[in-house]
Amino acid sequence: MTTLTFPEDFRWGVATAAAQVEGGAYEGGKAASIWDVHCQTPGAIIDGSTIDVACDHLHRMKEDVALMKDLGVGTYRFSVSWARVMPDGHTLNEEGLAFYSDLIDELRAAGIKPWLTLYHWDLPQVLQDEGGWTNRHTAELFADYAAAVYDRFGARVDVWTTLNEPWCSSFLSYACGEHAPGHTSPDEAVAAAHHLLLAHGLAIRAIDALANEKGEEPTRGITLNFTVAHPADPDSEADRDAARRIDGLHNRIFLDPIFRGEYPADVVEDMRLEADIMQYVRPGDMETIHVPIDVLGVNFYNGMAVAAPEDGYRKSVPAPNAQGVLRSSPEVGSSSVRVVSRNLPLTDMGWEVDAHDLYLLLTDLHQKYTGPAGADLVVTENGAAYPDAADEHDYVDDSHDRLVYIRDHLAAVHQAIDEGARVRGYLEWSLMDNFEWALGYSKRFGIVRVNYDTLERVPKASALWYRDVMRTGTLKIPDAQE
Repeated sequence: MTTLTFPEDFRWGVATAAAQVEGGAYEGGKAASIWDVHCQTPGAIIDGSTIDVACDHLHRMKEDVALMKDLGVGTYRFSVSWARVMPDGHTLNEEGLAFYSDLIDELRAAGIKPWLTLYHWDLPQVLQDEGGWTNRHTAELFADYAAAVYDRFGARVDVWTTLNEPWCSSFLSYACGEHAPGHTSPDEAVAAAHHLLLAHGLAIRAIDALANEKGEEPTRGITLNFTVAHPADPDSEADRDAARRIDGLHNRIFLDPIFRGEYPADVVEDMRLEADIMQYVRPGDMETIHVPIDVLGVNFYNGMAVAAPEDGYRKSVPAPNAQGVLRSSPEVGSSSVRVVSRNLPLTDMGWEVDAHDLYLLLTDLHQKYTGPAGADLVVTENGAAYPDAADEHDYVDDSHDRLVYIRDHLAAVHQAIDEGARVRGYLEWSLMDNFEWALGYSKRFGIVRVNYDTLERVPKASALWYRDVMRTGTLKIPDAQE
């Protein structure tokens, strides 16, 4: 048995998102979000479910905080629903704000640090009716929303994150159609990507202005989702180019504007087959997006091996999926790239498991982006869905799959730290089973099981194991022969 010890100030915790756990879709003055509406589209959610109730966190918040305290959670990353605190996208809803104020108070009383995400995909539907993220004005409204929330909560929150995974809010939502609002337009996707980045920069500036007035020094940042793209054949120039394209479309399209103040020229050129992001860039935009941040949140689930198309790159063509809903590729300009199996174990999502990819990602991010910028890295999401089998007491023994996934990825984090990467924390996804977007409740990521009939929470084996890891700050790795 090998024991790995993490730094004393390493941040341990878990994460959720408002739309996935809260429920109370139309309670307390909340208006419809784009996900409330998307759930009503026939075939959009694979199991036909909605987020009307979800995990009922809105009514079980104190119970959930008590559970986190029992599990030794140090940091809880949650999101605020824009549609709950500003139902019309403009006007504050005091009842909605009160819920988050109570949550923050409850967390702090339990000794848990609040990590607040301002946007985890639940745009007020009224703003989508005006174009959503394809409308530049949405970025300006987001800055107003960010300022209003910061003004109320300020220093009571430990870390402020502007956006969660803007790749999903743009390419998966406006080009692919899988996520709300379910569009399949490459041009809309690149407009959304730019306006989301602009929203991030404007929000950071708005928060900084308020913090300066209050004499506060908030920790601010953004969370991006990453993949690690490997050429299927490292000796093939075409496959290496395919890996470059996927790295560009998933990673650098957001990293470079934030840390270097420019879009990567090769990615802009790749996308021009279907759309031109530069038409949406106005003077001063890149300077706004390039505003310094304190922490980059890293969401990582899997890497992939990719190969070049056999007959060249072509424009994507939307087509109906198995449920009859129109879908297309999120890879604008590179939709013909092929994903090739590496013959690795798979999660219930069909994602390959290779923890070494997380090590490669963290060291690369530190060397090229966050290190030179003086920013920290925190793994803000990492976890796995597996086909849990619950016993008569709703207990799940996931010690053979989810626990191993988390353990091996934590070992990769430790290796990156050992080699100099400034990785300051790990927030497991997710605290509890919840609504997995277009897949409804068919996939379970939680370390706590939720019985969707009774809404009872029961910690899984992975939660009890993770409790010991968080409390001791150590990770025990069995030797190969054990």
